[in-house]
Amino acid sequence: MNTVTFKGTPLHLIGNRPSVGQKAPDFTLAANDLSPRSLKDYAGKVLVLVSVPSLDTPTCDMEVRRFNKEAAALSDKVRIVAVSCDLPFAQARWCGAAGVQSVETLSDYKERTFGKDYGLLIDELRLLARAIVVVAPDGTVAYTQLVPEVASEPDYDAALAAVKKLA
Repeated sequence: MNTVTFKGTPLHLIGNRPSVGQKAPDFTLAANDLSPRSLKDYAGKVLVLVSVPSLDTPTCDMEVRRFNKEAAALSDKVRIVAVSCDLPFAQARWCGAAGVQSVETLSDYKERTFGKDYGLLIDELRLLARAIVVVAPDGTVAYTQLVPEVASEPDYDAALAAVKKLA
């Protein structure tokens, strides 16, 4: 499926999503201080990539707050990263206002290569689709979930079950 909907309107995704069992594509994303982060920074950890359109929308806000809460119950071998095209400064402001400390926010604002390489860049909006990708400690994709309707929340239970199997 290379489409999602936003309030029923079809939107097209650029790129191809990696399948379970494939090596996760490397990425370079900007941290809140503009320093680069890549897949190798999380080597040996279970990495939960939470792709969202914008932290400043109600559904994204709820989703990342939920993952922040869930992070407290997870092993220290797990890292949860929320990825959006929001500017790093906006992400830092949002985290401060929301009290989010257990989820790291990273930005794909420059080249949008994460969005393209993970098949999550919405062509019409130049924002990321709502998705969850769990990367195993060996760097392979262990779980993926693309939310078909961008305005809907993901299946948290399914994603967290996949994480707990690895942690």
